[in-house]
Amino acid sequence: MLLDELVQMSTEQMYLPISTDSRLQHLAASLLNDPGDRSTIDELAARYAMSVRTFARLVLKETGMTFGRWRQRLHILVALQRLTAGASVQAVSLDLGYETPSAFITMFKKTMGKSPRRFLAERSSFSNQ
Repeated sequence: MLLDELVQMSTEQMYLPISTDSRLQHLAASLLNDPGDRSTIDELAARYAMSVRTFARLVLKETGMTFGRWRQRLHILVALQRLTAGASVQAVSLDLGYETPSAFITMFKKTMGKSPRRFLAERSSFSNQ
């Protein structure tokens, strides 16, 4: 099912670059394990013994995107996996650390161009053809 989702997504939306830097690999593994971790960039930089500027530059250099954009991309991929497995929008939004489902829906719609419900409905009609 996830493959059907990926076929419909643009290449940019389904690409999550993972750095070769060991600190960023550890961060990626940590956030994939707990995507609801809402640590700020300041907290994460401190966790990896870097200044915020150094951390931000490293993420941008290694992934080609800002940390915020990278975490958002991770959230989209995790959300698609969970939604297609049957999880509710409310459960997914809470799992990803959003305070309300509407905040998650807004992020999803800005990124994917449609709400999760509409996205899944279109996906369902596409896979039934």
